[in-house]
Amino acid sequence: MACWKLSSTLMAALLAIAAGPGTTRPVAVATSAHLHFSMHDVTGGSSPTAVRVVNGPRGSFGNTVVIDDELTEGTSQSSATVGRAQGYYMVASVSNLELMVNMNVVLTSGPYAGSSLTVVGRDDVSTPVRELSVVGGTGLFRMARGYVLWKTVTPEILDLEIFINP
Repeated sequence: MACWKLSSTLMAALLAIAAGPGTTRPVAVATSAHLHFSMHDVTGGSSPTAVRVVNGPRGSFGNTVVIDDELTEGTSQSSATVGRAQGYYMVASVSNLELMVNMNVVLTSGPYAGSSLTVVGRDDVSTPVRELSVVGGTGLFRMARGYVLWKTVTPEILDLEIFINP
């Protein structure tokens, strides 16, 4: 299920850097990428990865949840781990379940291991597909821009499709 695409320009840059002389090697920057994986937002049990740290003053408005969610190739918890989603989300609407999401997608395996993406946006839980913004990154995703298509598979599993623009 994981979809990792390196552009030919990036591959050429990586090969040139690896072959060139010198003691310091600059970090190559991806020109475009398409990533696809599942995020496991476990809110209960003995090992939750999403924990409410603030209770809103009125209903759920203001509730804030800190996350350190596992990212996997597939929806199964036994799928290969590709990284972590670390950050928080809060209920930002008085009347609906609409979240403000702020998280880093930290990749730990595959061709982008050691790189991260910063994702920020509005998550209107009532819609089937939500779009959040990629506003930066590190490593191969330094200064990244793009978007995330975010879908709920189950209450504790989200499908993330990330598109990094050239």
